[in-house]
Amino acid sequence: MKRRELITLLGGAAAGWPLKARAQRRERTKRIGWLDGTSGADPEMLARLEAFRRGLEALGWVEGRTVEIVARFDAVDPDRNRAHVAELIAMAPDVIVSANPPSISALMKEAPAIPIVFPLMTDPIALGFAKSLARPGGNVTGFTHFGETTAAKWLELLREIAPGVIRIAILVDPRNTNTDLYIASVSSAASSLRIPLTVARTSDDAEVEELVAAFAKEPNGGLIVPPGPFGQVHRKAILKVAALHRLPAVYPWRYFVVDGGLISYGPDLLDMHRRTASYVDRILKGANPADLPIQGPTKFELVINLKTAKALSLDVSLHLQQLADEVIE
Repeated sequence: MKRRELITLLGGAAAGWPLKARAQRRERTKRIGWLDGTSGADPEMLARLEAFRRGLEALGWVEGRTVEIVARFDAVDPDRNRAHVAELIAMAPDVIVSANPPSISALMKEAPAIPIVFPLMTDPIALGFAKSLARPGGNVTGFTHFGETTAAKWLELLREIAPGVIRIAILVDPRNTNTDLYIASVSSAASSLRIPLTVARTSDDAEVEELVAAFAKEPNGGLIVPPGPFGQVHRKAILKVAALHRLPAVYPWRYFVVDGGLISYGPDLLDMHRRTASYVDRILKGANPADLPIQGPTKFELVINLKTAKALSLDVSLHLQQLADEVIE
């Protein structure tokens, strides 16, 4: 080969190397969509996303190099949800993480080939997301956070910390797809103890004040706040009105108690989001979500706020304090 031809050949190969390297990097980078119903400005939500990131990191993924996370929030609003779903589908992610049932329903309809993992779900079978817990059978899998005994545990703890409670109200959002299940579960637990139940359906702060005030006109009442985007977004209003009317209340998550609530019982949310990373990891490596069983929580948290108990003139037993995973003083 002549010298000029050799130089031309090498020059052409060298020019192609950067393009080839960039193409390889694109092939190695996986894209994850994150679609949530709550606000991206909420520190609690950011902590969950960070726990998911740390879970991916522990499994060897490097954000910005081997994996990209595209996060969208406020999907509880129907218009935003439609826009976010369309946007994520257009980005062709390798997997989407979402705990928002309307988002999952829309994704299943519009892009049935994209794997979806939910970090939290009440009843995925009833919602049509899976055929069974052991074998979901479609493109959706993940983790549940509510079981048959959860409502009974809420009621048991509420009566233990506030023995005078003889009436119960459950505060629910009628837009939440799990509302009927929460009502039925709490109703069953209350009925077994012969405790009358009031269902307070509300979708905004003003209604929370009105409904809770009406319930609190009679003495010895207690409040149950089940999981859902409404409770998370409006928790400060709910906590304020419960304190104003001196109502002992039990909540599903720790952050309610950190913000001033009386007592909470539910799964460790950060742990569940770290575990979600393990399923995303398996799917990115080729696993079929149809074959990944839907799992329940493994870590539960009981958290008590003694300052709030004192404000309600409640004497928290030493036994209950010892059972708690965290006592806030």
